[in-house]
Amino acid sequence: MYLETERLIVRDFTFEDAPALHEIFGDEETMANCEPAYDFAKTQKFLEEFCIGRKGTVAAVLRDTGKVIGYILFKSLGEDPAEDVYEIGWIFNKAYWRQGYAYESCSKVLDYAFDERHAHKVMAEAIDGVKSVSLMKKLGMKPEGVQRSHTGDNRGGWADLYLYGMLRADR
Repeated sequence: MYLETERLIVRDFTFEDAPALHEIFGDEETMANCEPAYDFAKTQKFLEEFCIGRKGTVAAVLRDTGKVIGYILFKSLGEDPAEDVYEIGWIFNKAYWRQGYAYESCSKVLDYAFDERHAHKVMAEAIDGVKSVSLMKKLGMKPEGVQRSHTGDNRGGWADLYLYGMLRADR
């Protein structure tokens, strides 16, 4: 995938992206609503096996510097990549939070999903009921439910899982 926005390039990850990806995945605050922060070896393995190997994600890259500032999950939920239902998710370097980069890049990926992949639906899930849910709403996604105390959080407790989706008909 290769997409351009006003400030970003959204592209497939490369092996050279490991240090920038680790700035994201290695940070405790950034990973608070995901899983424990990764060490560099785990980041590199995830990059190689999932991001590159399975092509389940794309990188959000600043156009002017080439720096990777975000990780965007984008994958088909079916075994066949031609399935019409996709999942989207995001994790951004905290130095770039609240500047519109997640919205800018994820809205472009949603356009790609519906216009190029002819998706029927794109869904997202999060345990962060504030920032992530706000972005899902801003992207035009609709609430589909809350699974109460559904998953563990990084503090050893239980967390609600917020489910949102967008249908082709919603656009």
